[in-house]
Amino acid sequence: MQWADFLANEAAINTLTSEQTEAFVESLKTENSGKNKIQLANKLNITKSALAKRMTEVYDNFAKSCPELATFNSRGKLEKLRACLTAKYNGGQDVRPTIKEIHQNIPPAVPFEKFVGREAELEELHQELQTSRQVAIVAVAGMGGVGKTELATQYAKQHLQNYQGGVCWLSAQGIDVGNQILIFADLKFKLIAPDDWKLADRLRYCWQNWQQGEVLLVFDDVTEYKKQVQPYLPPESPRFKVLLTTRLGFDRTLPQLRLGVLKPLAAMKLLKLLVDRERLKSESWFARKICKFLGYLPLALELVGRYLDIMPDFSLETLLKRLEKKRLEHEALVVNANSLMRYEYGVAEAFALSWEQLDDNAQRLGCWLSLFALADIPFSVETIKDDEEQELWEKAIAQLQKLHLIQWQSKEIYRLHPLIRQFFQMKLDKSSNADEVKTAFVAQMVEVAKQIPQQPNREDIFNLTSAIPHIAEIATHLSQYLTDEDLIGPFTGLGWFYQGQGLYQQAEPWLRQCVKIAENRLGLEHPDIATSLNNLAALHKSTGRYSEAEPLYQQALELTKRLLGNNHPIFATSLNNLAELYRYTGRYSEAEPLYQQALKLRQRLLGDNHPDVANSLSNLALLYDFTKRYSEAELLFQQALKLKKHLLGDNHPDIAINLNNLAALYKSTGRYSEAEPLFEQALELRQRLLGDNHPDVANSLNNLASLYCSTGRFNEGEPLYQQALELQKRLLGDNHPDVATTLNNLAGLYCSTGRFNEGEPLFEQALGICERTLGVGHPDTITVRGNYARFLREAYP
Repeated sequence: MQWADFLANEAAINTLTSEQTEAFVESLKTENSGKNKIQLANKLNITKSALAKRMTEVYDNFAKSCPELATFNSRGKLEKLRACLTAKYNGGQDVRPTIKEIHQNIPPAVPFEKFVGREAELEELHQELQTSRQVAIVAVAGMGGVGKTELATQYAKQHLQNYQGGVCWLSAQGIDVGNQILIFADLKFKLIAPDDWKLADRLRYCWQNWQQGEVLLVFDDVTEYKKQVQPYLPPESPRFKVLLTTRLGFDRTLPQLRLGVLKPLAAMKLLKLLVDRERLKSESWFARKICKFLGYLPLALELVGRYLDIMPDFSLETLLKRLEKKRLEHEALVVNANSLMRYEYGVAEAFALSWEQLDDNAQRLGCWLSLFALADIPFSVETIKDDEEQELWEKAIAQLQKLHLIQWQSKEIYRLHPLIRQFFQMKLDKSSNADEVKTAFVAQMVEVAKQIPQQPNREDIFNLTSAIPHIAEIATHLSQYLTDEDLIGPFTGLGWFYQGQGLYQQAEPWLRQCVKIAENRLGLEHPDIATSLNNLAALHKSTGRYSEAEPLYQQALELTKRLLGNNHPIFATSLNNLAELYRYTGRYSEAEPLYQQALKLRQRLLGDNHPDVANSLSNLALLYDFTKRYSEAELLFQQALKLKKHLLGDNHPDIAINLNNLAALYKSTGRYSEAEPLFEQALELRQRLLGDNHPDVANSLNNLASLYCSTGRFNEGEPLYQQALELQKRLLGDNHPDVATTLNNLAGLYCSTGRFNEGEPLFEQALGICERTLGVGHPDTITVRGNYARFLREAYP
């Protein structure tokens, strides 16, 4: 019995409620043993106090079987309960349960007994991986359809027990490989690297904390090693093995298993698995001729075998004649940019025969699916409300699957072989309604792109990840089918998707491309140009590149005013954006009139009960707070918080921002007892909604630590400062103003506790960062310089 099943059984025996069971199982899972109460509560989407209440009830239920629980405090009770249950689980041996499951995401494969003709290659591949860290399965002469992916899949499944650290399957043609690794680590090991770290740092975190044991990483269908593989490789370690499949011999220094077509006997054996043996036996000569005609290519044999399976009365002699006829047709057309290599003709002819067996709906569906990227394709018929139409599409899917033209991956997820996708696209391009189909497909993907919020949370990212390669496909290859109205949508969505995860390097090309394509299509005088400029400026502001952001914000403001006038909500947004930048850079006198103008404009145009009005109130309050106009700031903060709660409810990241801002004001005015619960609420809300690894969480930790220090609770403040500093360095880099703020605060703590030797280098670092990023005259720089000067006077009187 697995540990999780054992826990569920114990919950039933002790008659726990569903809520108690949920808390009990989550608290005692092996992978959660190092997590604190806030982290566990966040996973359950409840408050820390609610978790404590449920666990108290659990301890009471288990008190009879484990009476020692009464002598421990809450943390001790959990560990004692774990010890009692572990002993029972292991038959009296007081040891922790071990992880028995090998985590993997290997795609579906044919049963081993039906995988023929590659036994020698499987053994050779295993031997190569024992002596080399990386091995590539390379198709001979750039062939497609020889079974590279299937060989890798079979190897991973048959040798799964050799890889106790898991098997991570990565599609080189799907979403960014780095993101795939992060998703695997999150889903399988609960390794959640900080959202705003640089990608390299997030990957390093995953590799360092990966489950013990040998690990197999499979990079499937690699075309650019330096782009798709090299940046994402784990550190040099014998426990990480890397397997690649490719049609290209891109790196001769990499050990390679060269994979060609099947041998004649193996090809016949494969055909026998797909076609009735007696049928082949009666026409064995034609069967051998068909295998030879198809070039002994596994994909072509699979297609023909499936074709024969649905044509039980079709003779092999007639099949061979039809294949030969198709060959002549293809050779006549090859000069017209079919781009088929000669060895691929076998697949082309087999596809042509299969195409003729499809009804109109199946043909249309195959062409439609070929427009998706070479990645997992989400496709569900359950969303179709009309029963008759739903049945038609179900039948179409069944036909495509039966003829091996699409591959089922998991529930409502399909995939096309690259060659099959190419042939479907060729059929579509020859059809009279190709442009109509592509326009409809692009319109559908645009609607998906519109679902990407400007600040996606973890749930958004999880739900939208599978759509990203397909949105990128229309942005890269089908942008001519985007309407003017929808032109910037996919590029903006892709930029926000990556920016929201702190993947700024991946976000920037999409936002830059957005500006470029909008200017080329729409001209320089269009509202979408202003929107694109604003988005790119916001990215620069997020990464501290204020000098690059300012001219873009100014350009967007001028363009918006020229096109829409100065009495438009978008103009108010541009005013607010520029004011924000001025506030960030300490130019308060320039920011204030812009904030006030934006607030008045929004109130007049949108009414007092609108989220944008709440944002303007909050931004203006921050400015008043920074300039020590506390009574004005407090009134606006309270108005903004009340309005946000009314509009968004209590569980929204914006509520945490407003709570944090109001608490900071209370702290600044010495109202510590009012500030502390607000800081704590903001921290708990951010951890629950954004996860533990987010810049806003670091900000909350810093603020709460500062409050503790202000009330002389240095022992409570120091670990929070250190936690915030570590988080910020990984999320934002070592040279960010927020890092300087925390360094300054931690240095102040050391100074207050007489640890001058530890404080001095931190003041020096903080001042250096401020001068480099904000300038010598910025208010934050002046504050840090003043703190450092006071420190020097105290340390060296």
